[in-house]
Amino acid sequence: MSAEGKKKSILSKILTVLKWIAIGLISIILMTLLIRGIGKAVNNKTPSGGINENMYVDVNNSKQWISIYGKDKNNPVILYLHGGPGGATSYVDYKFLRKWSDIYTVVSWDQRDVGLSAKKNEGQKDVPYTKELFMTDALELTDYLKNYLKKDKLILIGHSWGSIFGANLALEHPELYQYFIGTGQVIDMRENEKALKEAVMVWSNGNKEDEPLIAKLDPYKLDEECVKARTKLLEKYGYGAGSENPDYNLYSALFFNPYYSLSDIYKLIKKMFFSSDNSDSIKYNDFISSTEFDKFSLLNRTEYQIPYYNINGDHDYQANTFIAKEYYDIVKAPRKKLYLMKDMNHGLLAVRSEEFSGYMHEIAKLEQTSNSTTPIAN
Repeated sequence: MSAEGKKKSILSKILTVLKWIAIGLISIILMTLLIRGIGKAVNNKTPSGGINENMYVDVNNSKQWISIYGKDKNNPVILYLHGGPGGATSYVDYKFLRKWSDIYTVVSWDQRDVGLSAKKNEGQKDVPYTKELFMTDALELTDYLKNYLKKDKLILIGHSWGSIFGANLALEHPELYQYFIGTGQVIDMRENEKALKEAVMVWSNGNKEDEPLIAKLDPYKLDEECVKARTKLLEKYGYGAGSENPDYNLYSALFFNPYYSLSDIYKLIKKMFFSSDNSDSIKYNDFISSTEFDKFSLLNRTEYQIPYYNINGDHDYQANTFIAKEYYDIVKAPRKKLYLMKDMNHGLLAVRSEEFSGYMHEIAKLEQTSNSTTPIAN
């Protein structure tokens, strides 16, 4: 065979290999899309007699995203307030919120400028964050949900930032809500951060390597450096989010998310791991350090006109369990009960979602069987 013939033969073989590689890659992509489509279709299914919807709602001059899921439209409606502030969980939260959907119609809400709400509100970026702004957001959404779902009142559950946010709603507008559940309960951000710094100094026990990080912990200036330092210290001593593994697969939860498009997933991954734009988190960090955030403090505000429940981790130093317990002890409410999850840090409702769901069912049962004069306390 001539040299030219050999070249053509080699080129032909290379092209054949490339063709089969391309066919293989296309087949993998198509199979992946098919599997995702099937999984997403299953998660998109509406339970018989129930509800499965997601939408953008006009809230306080902005569009904010919610999902509504429940197995029985006659069930009471519970509004889930995510943490942060600015920590939307809509990319996976259906996996743990739906575990209560037999007893509640569950509403997940991406608060302003985060999650799926962010892409609809580019013109809202300059709106200053105030207590009034967030309270108005929640009250307008509450009013919408009451009308849309034909309910006289909602139930509130808040995690972390959502817990202090929800407690303020419960304290100031008891006419709108049946009862309040706080988890990873925050009482006062400044006291919380002071207690964390004291705990870290005990854990560190004079370790010189920790000194630069401890020096950045400032209860009154929760800037990016402070947040990174507290995260590293919590992780180092086993109290951070990285030391907690959810009882479901995060990657499959995201991949089969019924509310997220592939474009949404791509943008989320890009922002989380590859983007240098952290303007949203900086704005929220500035809010946490502001006097406006201090207005949410629950110190010296203990008179609840609706039942008060807490589900906290006994090792939670991110939202200090010990401060939450001291506050709980002096709370006055028609009914109250505290649950402590053993060997649990801050991510309890997602990390041990089955156990958490058990407490949610117990609370629902207590409320169903109790009347307004029956005290429940521990």
